[in-house]
Amino acid sequence: MPSWEHFPHEADIGVRGRGESPDIAFEQAALGLTAVVTDPRLVRNDEQVAISCEAPDLEVLFVDWLNALIYEMMTRSLLFGRFRVTIDGLRLSAEAAGEHVDRPRHEPVVEPKGATFTELRVSRDDEGQWVAQCVIDV
Repeated sequence: MPSWEHFPHEADIGVRGRGESPDIAFEQAALGLTAVVTDPRLVRNDEQVAISCEAPDLEVLFVDWLNALIYEMMTRSLLFGRFRVTIDGLRLSAEAAGEHVDRPRHEPVVEPKGATFTELRVSRDDEGQWVAQCVIDV
């Protein structure tokens, strides 16, 4: 079952996504990224942004994906609540849907600065689920 969670890290926040494929694990981790800022259920998915990345391996692709989302969040003042990710080899194409930040409704907690290589992992767990995780600098 796809899911996301935060995991403890000294001063920053770990984000972990799980799913039956890397695509779904990346989508779930993106929801976890939104949850660093606000409850993803509060985000209306009115505006779509296309994102594409290419990297030498899945782990770098994951960091690039999250950093592309953080860039869009910062430069467009958007929060995202829905993601569709397609990974073909080491190329990612995605659509992120969200809305402009509404401070009274979203009550943003922190602003993510970037995805890091700290505790970076994209692999299958013992149950065969894909796990994509890293620490987000806040």
